Formats: sequence, structure tokens, C-alpha cells
Amino acid sequence: MTREEVGQSPEEIFDVVDECDVVIGRAARREIHRRGLRHRAIHIFWLRDDGQLCLQRRSYAKDNGPGLLSTSCAGHVDAGEDYLSAAVRELHEELGIAVSPAALSELDYAPCHADLGNEFVRTYLLRGNAAVTLAAFEVDAVLWRTPAEVEAWASAEPTLFATALRHLWRRPGIRRALGRLA
Repeated sequence: MTREEVGQSPEEIFDVVDECDVVIGRAARREIHRRGLRHRAIHIFWLRDDGQLCLQRRSYAKDNGPGLLSTSCAGHVDAGEDYLSAAVRELHEELGIAVSPAALSELDYAPCHADLGNEFVRTYLLRGNAAVTLAAFEVDAVLWRTPAEVEAWASAEPTLFATALRHLWRRPGIRRALGRLA
């Protein structure tokens, strides 16, 4: 079976990083999460041409935040992989969207934080329209709302939203890109 057919595996190998995001080793997903080791991830916010933002409802089979609303796409950076390559890969794996690296604009680099699952996170923006093919093992559904609607909804019902999304939403570069700061 391919990675696309099985989704997350506790045996996936990720780089372990220090407090400066420098690789200091490698470990399996299960071990990294069990021990709370620092590692890397990406998040993507996708805005369609009509200004609607894609929210992903995480699969109920996920080991972290099952069924919660999250960024359009998110995932770990594999061992030896760079952030941008991981973003392109995850977008294809989760939503079936194939893009070149140039289609993604980096919005933010968030330092490791407990709200981010002890991950250093690079966040990207994808603009434009595309057909979606959901990977059921990763994504339960996608919903479309304006950034203002997402902000109001997350404020009214924060427990429906993944902690990482709520954390990233507060970051100025992301808020600016989504039209939430003047």
C-alpha cells in the first residue's frame, strides 16, 4: 500500500529539531508525539477567487484533533524534506491538488509552541480555484467561509476548531494575508 492509501502511520519518520529548528536526529511519529519532541509541520490557507477560505474537517480517524476544523491543509515535514516540498506533497495527498512550489506564498514561520504540537510551522497561502479530491483517511470534509465568518465562528464556538488553527489565526502575517488586519 502507498502512503496515500493508508494515511498517517505511527512509523513515519520525521526530523527531530532543537530550539532553533536545527535537525538533531530522527524518530518515528509515535515516538515524537509520545515524548513531545520538537519537529516540523506545514499549514496552508487556501483562498478561492471568490474570497472564500477552505476549512478542513479533520478525519475522525486522526490521532490528533479528530473531527475538528483546521486550516485548508496541514501535515508533517518528513525526514530530510524541506517545508515547501512538504506543503506541495500534503496539498496533493489531502486535497488532490497538484501545484508547483511557486503557487504557494509563505505567510509565516511560527516558532515551536505547545499549541502547535511542539512543531515549528511554516504557513503558506494558495490562491485560486481547483477541483478537490478528498483523501478520506485525512479529511472528513471541506467547508467554505469568508475569513470574517471563520473568525466569528471560531470566536463563538472555539472547541470546534483545532488548537493549531486558533494559534495560527492570531499571527499577524496570517491575519494580514486573510484581510483580518488593516
